[in-house]
Amino acid sequence: MPLHLAVFATTPLELLSFLLSVATVWLNIRQSHWGWLFAIISSATYGLVFYGSRLYGDMGLQLVFIAVSIFGWYQWLHGDDSHARLPVTSLDARGRWAAAGVWLVGFALLAWFLKSYTDTDVPNSDGFLTAGSLVGQLLLSRKKIENWHVWIIVDVLYVALYLHKHLMLTAILYAIFVGMAVIGLRAWSGDSHAGGRRLAME
Repeated sequence: MPLHLAVFATTPLELLSFLLSVATVWLNIRQSHWGWLFAIISSATYGLVFYGSRLYGDMGLQLVFIAVSIFGWYQWLHGDDSHARLPVTSLDARGRWAAAGVWLVGFALLAWFLKSYTDTDVPNSDGFLTAGSLVGQLLLSRKKIENWHVWIIVDVLYVALYLHKHLMLTAILYAIFVGMAVIGLRAWSGDSHAGGRRLAME
């Protein structure tokens, strides 16, 4: 059943996904490994939301997010060379170019797939943002500070896409994500200088 919030309608599933996603990003900013549990649950619920809106790239992305979240959860707890908690680090120049290359190749492949095998009406936007989200999630799983740069770009563009798809609550969510990504970038930048432990939570 639809829910009416202020001047737009949503669904209980979208509202639940909204709340879980905000909790996920807040926990990521705080470097709490429990954020990965919320990421798994919110990815599952948002997969259903995106299926109903024919955003098949985003739907498939949620399945990948679940797998990456399991990987990220382990990495954050046991991911450095001594199998201790993973510290915040930065990519070198080669790593940044590699991330950009993966994003572009992923965009080309996903856009082609979505055009060829689905009935989506936004294959290029869906493909570009899906590929960028994958890059951001992988960087997040390794606690690379550049993940926040990727999320700022992706989240700004997602706001426009979800407005186009009349997913008003999700558009608001991604506008909130932009602000949270800026906060995350600033928090992790200071934490990187402090040895990656200042914000860490059990």
